[in-house]
Amino acid sequence: MELDEQQCYAAMKARDARFDGHFFVAVETTGIYCRPICPARLPARAHCRFYARAAQAERDGFRACLRCRPELAPGHASVDARSQLVARASAAIEAGYLDEHSVAELAAALAVSPRHLRRTMQAELGVAPGQLAQTRRLAVAKQLLQDTRLPLAQVAFAAGYASVRRFNAAVRARFDRPPSALRGGGTAVQANAGSFELRLDYRPPLDRAALLAFMAARAIPGLEQVIAGGYQRSVAIEGQRGWLEVRFDPRRPRLRARLSVSLAPVTAAVVARLRALFDLDAAPGAIAERLARDPLLAPGVRSHPGLRVPGAFDRFELAVRAVLGQQVSVAAARTLAARLVEGLGTALDGAPAGLERCFPTAERVADCSLAKLRALGLPSRRADSLRSLARAVASGKLKLELDAPTVMPSLLALPGIGPWTANYIAMRALGWPDAFVAGDLIVRRSLACESAAACERRAEPWRPWRAYAALHLWTRASEAT
Repeated sequence: MELDEQQCYAAMKARDARFDGHFFVAVETTGIYCRPICPARLPARAHCRFYARAAQAERDGFRACLRCRPELAPGHASVDARSQLVARASAAIEAGYLDEHSVAELAAALAVSPRHLRRTMQAELGVAPGQLAQTRRLAVAKQLLQDTRLPLAQVAFAAGYASVRRFNAAVRARFDRPPSALRGGGTAVQANAGSFELRLDYRPPLDRAALLAFMAARAIPGLEQVIAGGYQRSVAIEGQRGWLEVRFDPRRPRLRARLSVSLAPVTAAVVARLRALFDLDAAPGAIAERLARDPLLAPGVRSHPGLRVPGAFDRFELAVRAVLGQQVSVAAARTLAARLVEGLGTALDGAPAGLERCFPTAERVADCSLAKLRALGLPSRRADSLRSLARAVASGKLKLELDAPTVMPSLLALPGIGPWTANYIAMRALGWPDAFVAGDLIVRRSLACESAAACERRAEPWRPWRAYAALHLWTRASEAT
């Protein structure tokens, strides 16, 4: 990513939140790197070095600022990357893929050699895959140290370290101080009542009302619920089960996430999934600028600034929802999903009322008989599609943790999954901003097009933000009813 240093300095001088996460500034006289919104005294231009990623600043020996906290900056949208390979690899690493897999396994999943992957990332980002993963682990560790009172051992494992010794060594090497010295002061949130809090920043604006309304209409009873100003759900990740609650900060562009202590070992994964669910890494300014050029979308862009594409907390769960939602209403799909959770989900004790069960795993659905799936109200073909999807995920043939261009061919090869379902999954589960449900009935009616192909042609000027355009069309249609 080529940076215009003059523009970067001007954005930093103005503390413009629209650039938060798009670049970082390192100050040579202090050895520290910051976000462009850092409230510290403005450094002289001659002392500044600009980087597209935090990992690049850390590679050059700069330490993260303890005041503006670069680990909280919104991430890069996938279309910001210069090549598809780097975008795919970076997205997988940010989601924690290298916590459980090797670089060689990541390369194999992306159909390239480990050497080619390392060389490409080094050439385009200036850092190797392992360095990017290390920066991510340290960012998670720093956030937990400053925001919570979790024991150091829990922080180490939550950040993805296999041992406390390695964790201590990594923190000392990067911050020149032990983990205990990074503990927050009076603003740190204490772990109480079996839970702890984290903060998640985003680039404003964000249309909270539209986002929560979309989620409320699709919330699965027993699994999740939209509450006043926020959202709750049960969680099952990597053998850890618990619950979480998310609320919007009324004064600042951030979310407050409260997690049960049982989820501490998978904090990094939970944070990544929440960022995806609420689409916190979107670039609303760039999206609005492109879509507002179209007279059809311009009114919606004005009335819904910062409209986000609701993502997925669990990619398999969203893929299942997409199959259940084929050719039925939103309400009917929600009913089917509730029956699936009630029949196959695992019970969760000690959670807030309304969060009694966790979503069933791919293995559980894959082992379910077609007769039992049909008993939930599914037609035979859809039950077969659902089990085929689950078996592909359970066997590893379908790797939903990877990016849309990699996953889409495998999705389309499954029985009962056509372009609408695959693109809906890409749009929400895989976070692909240019996914487009051209065959969607509301989209076709809104565009006055008789075919999906005609919709594709009509939507061409909206690239690479067609998913957001579809959300605007859906939102307008829902408000008209």
